Order: sequence, then C-alpha cells, then structure tokens
Amino acid sequence: MELRQIQYFIEVAKREHMTDAADALHVAQSAVSRQIVNLETELGVNLFIREGRNIRLTHIGQMFLKKMEQAMDVIEQAKREIEENLDPKKGTVRIGFPSSLSAYLLPSVVSAFRKDYPDVNFQLHQGAYYYLIDSVIRGDIDMALLGPVPKEDHRVKSEILFLENLVALLPSNHPLAKRKSISLDDLRNDAFILSPQGYILRDLVVNACKQHGFEPQVGFEGMDIDAIKGLVSAGLGVTLLPEITLIDSLPRATAKVEIDEPRVTRTVGVIIPKDRALMPTELLFYKFIRAFFDRLSGYQ
Repeated sequence: MELRQIQYFIEVAKREHMTDAADALHVAQSAVSRQIVNLETELGVNLFIREGRNIRLTHIGQMFLKKMEQAMDVIEQAKREIEENLDPKKGTVRIGFPSSLSAYLLPSVVSAFRKDYPDVNFQLHQGAYYYLIDSVIRGDIDMALLGPVPKEDHRVKSEILFLENLVALLPSNHPLAKRKSISLDDLRNDAFILSPQGYILRDLVVNACKQHGFEPQVGFEGMDIDAIKGLVSAGLGVTLLPEITLIDSLPRATAKVEIDEPRVTRTVGVIIPKDRALMPTELLFYKFIRAFFDRLSGYQ
C-alpha cells in the first residue's frame, strides 16, 4: 500500500466523483482510477459502489476511510514535528479563539510574537467556547485562548493570563447612560440582550444576576458579540460584555458603564492538551504568551 494510493482514496471518498478528485489532485483521471483499482485489488475488497459517473463508499470503505484519515493525521504530525525540530522558528501554530477575543487580544499577541518570529505560520480557528475545548482535546487544534478559563475539565491544562471586568453596555438614551458606574441591581427591570442558551457568556451574566437576587429578563439574543452590540445600539435592551470587546469598537448610540456592585469578572487564559506534548513551534508561542502577560501585569 502506497502513500499516494491513500491520498487518492481519501480525495475520491470525500468528493464521491472520480473526475472531481482528479482535478483537485491535479492528475489525470485515469491515474486516480488505476490507483483505486490497485488498492482494492491489494485489499481484496471493493471500497466503492460505482453508480455511473458517481461513486460512493461501501460499508468497509467507510471504515477504511476513518482509519486512513487517522493515519494521514499521524503522518502529517510526524512531518511537522521533524520540520519544527529542525527549526522551531519556521513552524506552525494551530490556535482557536472565541469571538470575544478576536478583535483585540488575539491580534495583539500574534502581532507581538511575529515581530520576534516572522517566519512562523498560524492556523486560526474561531469557534464557540465548548467547541474549542473539544477541538483541543480531539487534536484538531493544539491550544485555545478562552474566557473564562475552564476549571473542572481535567482533559486540558489551563493557564490564567489575566482577570477581566464585565461592563454594562447601555443605549445612549438610557437613564443610567451618563453614570460612571452602576450597581447590577440598577438593571433589574431592564430587558437584557444575551447570547443564546448554551453560550458561556450568557451563563456568566445570568449567574451574576442570580447571585444578586434576580434573573435577567431576556428580550433578544445575539449569536455573536457584534450582533449583541448592534441590538443595544438599536435601543432594544442592555447587556454585560467583557471590557476587552469594547476597547476599539464602542458602537454608536451606546454608553459603556462600569459595574461596581458586585464586580463581575471572568478569567482569560490559554488551554493546551494534557495528554500530549505541544509541537516545538507551539511550545515557543505558549511560552511567549505567558511571558507577554507576565510583563503586562508587571507594568500594571
């Protein structure tokens, strides 16, 4: 069994069309067909059901695809490890991040890192909180910036980088919009604009309100930070957001007001897998992140 046969098989299996697979591989269709036939002959089993120009995997073919994708992942990982051990300053960092850290934190850290290591490549993956944790555990990515940092998940190693305040974002015509700070209780009777059920930011806000003796009335939901900001800007309600999301982008017709009673915070940090070592370039970036925020906290 040759590596080329496996690569051709995976491409055909994904596209379920021999010509499309050949085009994607930049080879002749006859070459792809020949390699697939040779592979099936060697294995002694049909991997595909032919239906005119289209083909689809047999049950055994589906099982074989999963195993071959795992094998290719191991091969790619080995190639990366060899390349990065030869020169960690020219490797790749696979990192995930949520929308709340995408506008300011991630660009700041990556920009600072690339000043020292300009040849390092980044594969950036934006996603929801629990999806990112699962992606690190599965090995789809090797680290993720998160807020808050997970405490109870023993499958990842967590490092807190800093503690961040949540602030109120109010429509500019709100009676409290000109105040420097407010109590969370002052918003008891307002309609809140929050993330949908299952989003960690919603849980932070709801739990903070419950600890202060009330459950927020949810008037509208926004799938991401920008959507929530837009709904507040339209005067449809109030919200609490991590302060970092408002550093460079306070929406029009809104006001940012601090919450001093109680102080609502979240941890922000980085997670890495607990059961496997980081690749050399990723270890370089991980150490850089920790040193970067250590320096910032020293200045503060």
